[in-house]
Amino acid sequence: MVRGIFALRETFSGLFMKLFASAAVAALLLANPVLAQAAPKPAAKVTGQLAQLPDVDIPYTKFTLANGLTVIVHEDHKAPIVAVNVWYHVGSKNEPKGRTGFAHLFEHLMFNGSENFNDDWFKALEKLGATDMNGTTNEDRTNYFQNVPTAALDQVLWLESDRMGHLVGAIDKAKLDEQRGVVQNEKRQGQNQPYGQVWDVITASTYDADHPYGHTVIGEMEDLDAASLDDVKNWFKQYYGPANAVLVLAGDITPAEAKAKAEKYFGDIPSGPPVMRQKAWVAKRTGSQRAEMQDRVPQSRIYKVWNVPPYGSADAAYLNLLGDVLVSDKTSRLYQRLVYTDQIATNVGAGVSESEIGSQFVVTLTVKPGGDVAAVEKAFDEEFQRLLRDGPTPEEVAKVRTLNLSNFVRGVERIGGFGGKSDILAESQVYLGSPDAYKVGLERIRGATAAQLQAAGKAWLSDGDFTLTVTPFPTYSTTAGVDRKTMPEAGPTKAPAFVKLERATLSNGVKVILAERHETPQIHLGMLFDAGVAASAGDKAGLTGITTSMLTEGTKNRDGLTISRELAQLGAGIGSGSGQDFTQVTLNTLTTTLDPALAIYADVLKNPAFKPEDLDRLKKQAIAGVQQAKQNPQAMSSRILPVLTYGPGSPYGQLTTEASLASISRDDLVRFQTTWLQPKGATLVVVGDTTMQALLPKLEAQLGGWTGAPTKTKAPVQAPPSKGAVYLIDKPGAQQSVIAAGNLLPPRDPNDQAALDAFNTLFGGDFVSRLNMNLREDKHWSYGAFSGVRDARGSRLFLIRAPVQTDKTAESFTEARKELTDIIGPRPVTPAELAKAQNSLTLSMPGNWETGDAVADSIGELVNYSLPDGYFDEYPADVRAVTVESATAAAKKAIKPDELVWVIVGDRAVIEPKLKALKLDIKVIDADGKPVQ
Repeated sequence: MVRGIFALRETFSGLFMKLFASAAVAALLLANPVLAQAAPKPAAKVTGQLAQLPDVDIPYTKFTLANGLTVIVHEDHKAPIVAVNVWYHVGSKNEPKGRTGFAHLFEHLMFNGSENFNDDWFKALEKLGATDMNGTTNEDRTNYFQNVPTAALDQVLWLESDRMGHLVGAIDKAKLDEQRGVVQNEKRQGQNQPYGQVWDVITASTYDADHPYGHTVIGEMEDLDAASLDDVKNWFKQYYGPANAVLVLAGDITPAEAKAKAEKYFGDIPSGPPVMRQKAWVAKRTGSQRAEMQDRVPQSRIYKVWNVPPYGSADAAYLNLLGDVLVSDKTSRLYQRLVYTDQIATNVGAGVSESEIGSQFVVTLTVKPGGDVAAVEKAFDEEFQRLLRDGPTPEEVAKVRTLNLSNFVRGVERIGGFGGKSDILAESQVYLGSPDAYKVGLERIRGATAAQLQAAGKAWLSDGDFTLTVTPFPTYSTTAGVDRKTMPEAGPTKAPAFVKLERATLSNGVKVILAERHETPQIHLGMLFDAGVAASAGDKAGLTGITTSMLTEGTKNRDGLTISRELAQLGAGIGSGSGQDFTQVTLNTLTTTLDPALAIYADVLKNPAFKPEDLDRLKKQAIAGVQQAKQNPQAMSSRILPVLTYGPGSPYGQLTTEASLASISRDDLVRFQTTWLQPKGATLVVVGDTTMQALLPKLEAQLGGWTGAPTKTKAPVQAPPSKGAVYLIDKPGAQQSVIAAGNLLPPRDPNDQAALDAFNTLFGGDFVSRLNMNLREDKHWSYGAFSGVRDARGSRLFLIRAPVQTDKTAESFTEARKELTDIIGPRPVTPAELAKAQNSLTLSMPGNWETGDAVADSIGELVNYSLPDGYFDEYPADVRAVTVESATAAAKKAIKPDELVWVIVGDRAVIEPKLKALKLDIKVIDADGKPVQ
């Protein structure tokens, strides 16, 4: 069981890092003798029979306290010492996103004193004559261990139990900041070593970010910086209770004495909450992936990694033995070939880094100084593939079995430390559920055959390899630099020019607008219908969305799966969606596949089947989407704010609910489609690699026979509410509150649109806007706050939204309200702010039109709001013409403090008292806008 090779992957308490690093190097020397320079002697001739080795048994007594603490006792009276080993079943795999490094950071904190011994742990232990003492953290567990004289056992158990049950009160900000700094320096120290950043790259390259092993044990700097006192205390409360721990006492002690002492010192500690257990997640990979990096190292090194089964599995044991066949002593295959015979490498290593839910088989090849990396890899591949193809010899299997078993025997001579009896008993219990589970592994080693090793190798190492090559960083030099005191001025910019538009009309009344773009062989088509969410006013909320979604679920000629398959074969895609006043059905296809893709597109537009079974499935999905939205604070505010500002009777203020979706029938879909989604008056926007001459015959052939005229509606102009209000939606346990506010604006007016855009950009539309800079950059209460205008042909909605930390909800409300009132009052738009907004709006225009889809969206804006073709060509001049006075006037037009409707979503029990202290008239509603007492 070659575990010493990978000992340095664990993270140790900083005080004893040097000691254990030396131990790990010693283990590496024993298991991987490539560091020695003597030439290997010829292997002695041995048979395939296992050398005679004694059976290994570690007698134990196991019991569980009433609070869930598992206690394991092993008697060994050869010396008056006791090994105390506490394992907590928590490691880096338990860390949530954004909190990497927590397990290791907490390991450090637990050495800094508890409530009843608020001093450094080692001060107490060293004066007792303790040996072999430390703590480590890996992906799966955190452990603390020490060997102490029998006479000092009570004192050590008192200390261990005090930090298990009485630690929170001793953790303060000073200790957190101190240990945060220690850990960050540990990380810097590790990365500063030769090859020190290798495991960062390997971890990110061999595991997805959402895998429990998808981040390093030591964590990321920013996550460590973000760790708050409450975060740390909550982490302890979650994972460090007795029910999530194992205590092993090995040495000069009897089970009766151990039980009495365990009850005495640990029995009064509450169990702690339930803990989720991740089962095996091997993350087997396919194919071969590679990465290269440079480092300040003297020699190149090659790492090869495969994801393999977890600790305790049969294949992990066999792969470990196979690694020893490659690298175990001077006669092993890789050493003989690469180091001794070819002399192209100075160091080789191979083995399994075992973990609880998945392991990794790792090979390291250190190229001789100035050597050929490719030659080393080629030689390795030849030896490796030969081993997988032919399998190991009986003599090799006998050798590595004996090596593993003898190393195990040597390890259990000790009661503590890595590989000692207490360590083995704890590991077997925590990972495999029984203190003697190690015996299963030993028996697998005893009975391992060449065929089993070969089969495991073929199953797990024939595919899915990741190769990282580290090469020395070259020596570079610099040249004379530029003047760093003065930033160069930006040169003159070319005025943005919108694409040239061509227009035509099909025989059935469909208007066609074409923008040619021949840079890439692709075409975007978007059929715009004069009917959006507002078209279903007075009908069933959600009908527009369900109808448009159903278009791609099947036609009279193709079912949904057929549509999907045919489009995929053509490299094409059809999508649909609705805004307030329009519905769009799009086709994106390659120029070469336009004809067959257009036939499918036409079929979707003309012949929707609206099958009841598809409708039932889609309604269930939509209902699930509503239910999810009612649990998401940002989605909750987005659903309710329009209803409260427009009013539930407005076409723009409809609220889609589970009931409204459930009530939609096939007849409703047919009626909506035949009423609204008809060709006469619709506009087909085409952008891409074609010409009108080539396009029109194709469109006429596919769409010309499609007839029908839609109903026309007038865009609603809504009278704003007479008085603003503050609404609160309770989201118990929410980690953030969401503050949203809005009021209604008149319909779009081309004469002041540029001024409105400039005002919104500087107020909340850009990163450097007032609202975001206040709540994010200055106060650090929000990740981002913004403002915008929800466009419509009728009355529009000006809104702001800011997710903020829960304990700053009232303060954030006050700041947001102040920003809204200040810009139309004591702190109006400044010339500098306006200039910045004007640059942002105009200089970004060419970049905003980089893709055909983006150009199509802008053409759609022209169509939906009846704007002239030259609107975007004139827009930069309109923006540049905005003055401080006109921008301020636009702000006053947009912001009506007395009409603002506020929606705050958060943990009511936490945020309501401070909100009420602001003298707000708060109305509490549920996620559907209904009053709550």
